[in-house]
Amino acid sequence: MSELDPKTQTELEAAAFRRLTKHLRERPQLQNIDLMNMAGFCRNCLSNWLKDAADERGLSIDKESLRTHVYGMPYEDWKQLHQKPATDEQLKSFAQSPAAQHKA
Repeated sequence: MSELDPKTQTELEAAAFRRLTKHLRERPQLQNIDLMNMAGFCRNCLSNWLKDAADERGLSIDKESLRTHVYGMPYEDWKQLHQKPATDEQLKSFAQSPAAQHKA
């Protein structure tokens, strides 16, 4: 990608991000805790990274708007529709994951 101009690189990265969020929206059965345990990030992380990018540019965008963008619906609605209580095994795995260590 080093041969691409910065604008084209940004456009490709943005397209990949849009595809990732669409992919996750189409798979609500994939729980955030499983994403965290396997990949070290989840849908909330994506919205937090968007918030960080907006803040770095001096843009005032609230966190809930960004979560709605990532989830494709308000976060509370998504939780009610799709989020299941974490199992003991999921919680144990998370507690031992680098993601949990990073949050501490």
